[in-house]
Amino acid sequence: MTRPWQELDAVDTEEGRLLLLKRAENDFLITIDGRVLMNSKANRSELVLAELACRELSTHSAPRVLIGGLGMGCTLRAALDNLPQTAMVEIDELNPVVLDWCHGPLKDLTAHAVADPRVKVEIIDVSKRIRQAAKDRQKYDAIILDLYQGPSPADAKSTKPFFGEAALERTHQALSKGGLLAVWGEDPYPAFDRRLEKCGFSARSLRPKIGGRRHMIWLAKRR
Repeated sequence: MTRPWQELDAVDTEEGRLLLLKRAENDFLITIDGRVLMNSKANRSELVLAELACRELSTHSAPRVLIGGLGMGCTLRAALDNLPQTAMVEIDELNPVVLDWCHGPLKDLTAHAVADPRVKVEIIDVSKRIRQAAKDRQKYDAIILDLYQGPSPADAKSTKPFFGEAALERTHQALSKGGLLAVWGEDPYPAFDRRLEKCGFSARSLRPKIGGRRHMIWLAKRR
């Protein structure tokens, strides 16, 4: 018999009530306004996202990586496991309570990834970080966007902060030569592949074989 979910913590946000739930060891759920954001037992696509983005950086002398969205820290853990000890990983997260959870009840889930000396977490909108990096001389070798909403037809307008054309052009400028943009999404979206190509990326998309929804990963290298 399946155990009921136990509420560990909750906070009100502009998008609704953010909840951390648990029902067994290392079986966690985060929801917002009643909608599931992430599940510690169903996160294969997020892990593959970080693995593929960071694997080719393992031989870089000091790679610089930006991750948008902390969540349970599982994507961060996968990134760290595929990066050298000289790497620097910046995490931008909107909700400070999520960082508290990763230092608290979720820390054993990821071997306390946020405490790794390679990691710096800031409470900031990652789109603002990318906008600033596009102007700076120091660029990122990889940008990983593990947001709870991936690309969709609603992002077609150039004014959209992450996946519109203007946003992708800024992300292109924020990456080093040959740098990689990795994006998580809920469903296939061929128009996004074409938009990435238009904005200066060599892109491919894939679906990790995980069942359930057709979660997608986009890997786009700066040309």
